[in-house]
Amino acid sequence: CTGSYGAAVTRAVREAGITVFEVNRPNRFDRRLHGKSDPFDAYSAAEAVLGGRASAAPKGGDGLVESLRVLRTSRSSALQARTATINQIKGMLITAPEDLRTRYKGLSTPKLIAALAASRPTATPVTAAEATAYSLRLLARRWQALTGQIEDLAGHLQRLLDDHAPDLMRVFGCGRDTVAQLLITAGDNPDRLRSEAAFAALAGVCPIPASSGKTKRHRLNRAGDRQANSALYHIVMVRLRYNQETRDYVARRTAEGKTKMEIIRCLKRYLVRQLYPLIVETLHPRKEV
Repeated sequence: CTGSYGAAVTRAVREAGITVFEVNRPNRFDRRLHGKSDPFDAYSAAEAVLGGRASAAPKGGDGLVESLRVLRTSRSSALQARTATINQIKGMLITAPEDLRTRYKGLSTPKLIAALAASRPTATPVTAAEATAYSLRLLARRWQALTGQIEDLAGHLQRLLDDHAPDLMRVFGCGRDTVAQLLITAGDNPDRLRSEAAFAALAGVCPIPASSGKTKRHRLNRAGDRQANSALYHIVMVRLRYNQETRDYVARRTAEGKTKMEIIRCLKRYLVRQLYPLIVETLHPRKEV
C-alpha cells in the first residue's frame, strides 16, 4: 500500500525522518489460524520488521521514476482506448447500411479515419443510417484526439529519458518504452535492491533450479514484475534479430543442447547484469568532487 493508498502517508512519514519498511501481505497460514483484522495485520507487519523478514525500503514516488510512471500509464491507457475505438469503427461499418459500407470499403486505417473525420453527417440524426454516420465521425475524431495524446506523451517520455538516462538509451536494443519500464520497476531509490541479483529476482529472470537425478538444469521464473520481464524480453528479441554477437551466442548454446527458451532466459539474466549498474547510476548519479 506504500505505492497506492498509503503513498501520501509514506512520503509524509519519511519527510519527518522516520524509517519506513515495505512489508508484504500477512502469512496465509497465520490468517487461516487467527483470521483477519486490522490489529492482527498491524501486529504481523511489526513482527515482520522486527524479525528481519521485511527490510526493503518503499519506492520514493517523487522523482524521475514517478514522472515516467504517470506519463507511461497515461500513454498506455490512451493506446488501449485508441485500439478499442478503431475496433468499434470497423465493427460499426460491418453492420452499417450498404451505402456507408461501400463508401469506406477497402480504405487503410489512416485513410478511413481521415475520411470519416471529414464527413458531414446531419447534426440531428433520425434514421439508422444517419445515426451510424454521425457516430462514425465522432469515433474517428476520438481516434485522432487519442493519437495526438499518444504522440504528445511519447515526446515527453523521450525527452525525460534523453536528459536523464542517456547511457541506458544507448544500450543496443533499448528503447523508450523498455528503459522507462525498467526504471519504473527499480524505483526512485534503487538502493533498496541490494544487488543486481536482487533486481534479477524482482524482474523474474533469476534462474530457478529444476534438477532431478542426473539432470542438472534451471527453468524460467514465472514470478516477479512481468512488465519488467516483458521489457527485457523485447530487448533480447531486438538483439536476436540485429546483433551478431547475440546470434553467435545462440548458435553456440544451441549446439550445447539448450532449448530456445533456456537461451532466452540466460540472455535476460545477462541483460540485468549489464543494465543494473546503469540503472543505479541513472537514478543515483555519482557526484563529482
